[in-house]
Amino acid sequence: MTDRIIHWFRRDLRLDDNTALLAAYDGATEVVPVFIFDRAILSRPDTGPVRVKFLLDALAALDANLRARGGALILRAGLPEEELARLVAETGAKAVYYNRDVEPFALARDARVAERLRETCAVRGFEDGDLHPPDSIKTKGGTVYTVFTPYKRTALAIPVPKPRSAPEAFRVPAGLASNPLPTLAELGHATEVQIPPGGEGPARERLEGFVRRHLADYDRERDLPAKTGTSGLSPYLRFGCLSPRRAFHAAEDATAGLTGPARAGADVWISELLWRDFYRQILFHFSYVENGSFKKSYDELAWERNDDLFEAWKAGRTGFPIVDAGMRQLATTGWMHNRVRMIVASFLTKDLLIDWRRGERHFMETLVDGDLAANNGGWQWAASTGTDAQPYFRIFNPVSQGQKFDPTGAYVKKYVPELASVPEKWIHEPWNLPLEYRKPFRCVLGTDYPYPVVDHARQREKALALFKKIE
Repeated sequence: MTDRIIHWFRRDLRLDDNTALLAAYDGATEVVPVFIFDRAILSRPDTGPVRVKFLLDALAALDANLRARGGALILRAGLPEEELARLVAETGAKAVYYNRDVEPFALARDARVAERLRETCAVRGFEDGDLHPPDSIKTKGGTVYTVFTPYKRTALAIPVPKPRSAPEAFRVPAGLASNPLPTLAELGHATEVQIPPGGEGPARERLEGFVRRHLADYDRERDLPAKTGTSGLSPYLRFGCLSPRRAFHAAEDATAGLTGPARAGADVWISELLWRDFYRQILFHFSYVENGSFKKSYDELAWERNDDLFEAWKAGRTGFPIVDAGMRQLATTGWMHNRVRMIVASFLTKDLLIDWRRGERHFMETLVDGDLAANNGGWQWAASTGTDAQPYFRIFNPVSQGQKFDPTGAYVKKYVPELASVPEKWIHEPWNLPLEYRKPFRCVLGTDYPYPVVDHARQREKALALFKKIE
């Protein structure tokens, strides 16, 4: 019988530099590429419709790429262990290959698959989703890094493997049954939000455009939400439409031979890729962070539960323009600028005193790039419950943050159009707009735009007191 290996696609929806897929291609005469729609994932309340929409787009692109090389993507639906066992029986495959994930759900699922298939065929997981595998970077004492800066220092000293190109042709068995690609509605989801196209082609185009036009200024413009200073690659990295190694080496190649300020943009961009790795290894080694604080004592924080304030935050009706702009960007695009994510997260936890887990859940429900490790790490950073070395009294002032990172108010005015006529002087604190100007500038508080839902200075003191009780 012809040697066959099944490649099980999950969060690696690409042919380029796909570690497990290339290993299967090198190790078998025929490769069976399969994706399984897992109802346990699709029915989760935090599985955002925009991510499912992006997933379907990426799968269509993956199938087209395979067909252009003589293959085709096999689609199945059900329990992965059952569907893979069925496919092994249909094909006589000698092995199932996949790329490992770090999430607790994925690790448990993969253990079930290995157990189910252990007497039928080999099951091999490969490292693919990171610059460095999540258990490969340790301190000299052999422990896991829990602070980013020393982790980064060690990681930068380790070479990142060069990416490998996709195979030019695929040999696949004929006659295998495949489900049709379902619609979003057939998977039980619906959304009107317009998101970027999924798939490997758009990912590479966006990477190349970012490196060519924005990488050099990344260190200066990445925190300015009104500018196109970020890469926009997070959804593609989240679904594996782009290899992190490909992203890393694109930056390295573009700045080869440069030093100092000339390569500062690339250095900061690479640092962000390492932040992604860092949070993935935290989740891998400390799986309890999925539901609790990394600093376990902070699970005792007496968060307030004000549902009205939470709904105002979600709707972008807090009366703080930079916060409201961020939340409306999220609602209308499925994405939010990273600096603004930090601002709105700090506001929810330190101004509204609402449990970070509620904000984290809302982000997972609405973000096209929603990723457990990165989202959890970011929220715990903002809430001061995570790995960050800074103390809990780092509390963002939403006014000064807006003034610093959106000085002209261009970002605010884009997403909060009721403030479009407000001059720059007052755009981030419209409550200080003189009464005689409010009607002419169409900014009557309580009518055109809400009053601030809280007093920041007062809430800051309450937040400090909240944390001091635990210290």
